[in-house]
Amino acid sequence: ALKNVMAIAAGMITGMQFGLNTSAMFVTRALAEMARLGMRLGSNPLTFGGLAGLGDLVATSMSPLSRNHSVGARLGAGETIDEILATTAQVAEGVKTTPPVLSLAEREGVEMPIAEEVGRVLRGESTPLQSVERLMTREAQSEGHGIIEP
Repeated sequence: ALKNVMAIAAGMITGMQFGLNTSAMFVTRALAEMARLGMRLGSNPLTFGGLAGLGDLVATSMSPLSRNHSVGARLGAGETIDEILATTAQVAEGVKTTPPVLSLAEREGVEMPIAEEVGRVLRGESTPLQSVERLMTREAQSEGHGIIEP
């Protein structure tokens, strides 16, 4: 479920025509968010570095064949979620799983800024560009924030 939310964010980066470096940065930060929540719920942190974590995240987030990435790309290109859902027969799981992911993160006290921004865009509270700008101007934190340190 988490990778699908993150793939929407990665797709927005593609749809706004940012470069590969920006996409890679977002996928890296997305992996950190996934690991923070997973570890809080008792997951083995090594899982996130393997095929089930990083491998699946990269495949879903970077492929134009990914339904979630495609939804994000269309959002990034200026369409609304209502327009996208009205014109596609495909199911993009991340659209429906974003609210429960955010509820779980809030309940567990886990910071998930990328997922939060995807939620804002899906609810029509933010444009993809505004969300990316908020993420890019956040206060810098250690790479291990919430993963290898409190």
